Amino acid sequence: MKNLSTAIFTAFGTSTLASYIGGRLYKGQAPDGVEFPYAVYGLVSDVPDNVFAKQGEEALIQFDLFSILSSSTQVETMYEYLKTAYDDCSMTITSTTLIWFRRDNAMLMVEDYTTPAGTQKVWHYAVDYSVILVAS
Repeated sequence: MKNLSTAIFTAFGTSTLASYIGGRLYKGQAPDGVEFPYAVYGLVSDVPDNVFAKQGEEALIQFDLFSILSSSTQVETMYEYLKTAYDDCSMTITSTTLIWFRRDNAMLMVEDYTTPAGTQKVWHYAVDYSVILVAS
């Protein structure tokens, strides 16, 4: 999964999403006090996909997009840029071949978020991608 993570960051680096959110994509969790907007991604699951002579993995990757603006416009724009960067994308991943990187699910929500200024509402888009990898 380390090589997949490297490929995700590489694809992000050249994307419109990266420019839009100032390069703030974090693995696992964002640092304390990070500036909005930002995105976090992580591995939800990783299951062996070994059938016949094929050795592979089926993974679920979740991207979480966050905006502190009062309207949903910014997080919805982030979502559109995320789709452009990752929907059915092709990536070079060391030691594996990417079969697909497909968006499975997306959910928009509003959450309470504690900041130094107090509790604020944050727009949050959770977006899941199904990934199939085969050993090269």
